Amino acid sequence: MLHPSRDQIDLLDVLAALGHPVRAKIVRALASGEERFCGSVVPGVPKSTLTTHWRVLREAGVICQRPEGRKLFITLRRDDLDTRFPGLLDLVMKEARDT
Repeated sequence: MLHPSRDQIDLLDVLAALGHPVRAKIVRALASGEERFCGSVVPGVPKSTLTTHWRVLREAGVICQRPEGRKLFITLRRDDLDTRFPGLLDLVMKEARDT
């Protein structure tokens, strides 16, 4: 499971990842900064669909995944994203709430 380093996070990849409604919902659910079990983030979405969304978010550098036994835990890479693109997450989450 590869996560890009902070310096490898690309703005276009992040914007593309956040452009999907389910992925934007995932980011809003992780905004508190708490690590969450992947099955508890967006209930009601099929596991096979979520797997694709996790991969896109991870490869873009938006989330970090950590396996523990048979479970997968996810956190938002807020510090890394705020360092690379100050204010971007706040703007994206505000826009998502306003629509």
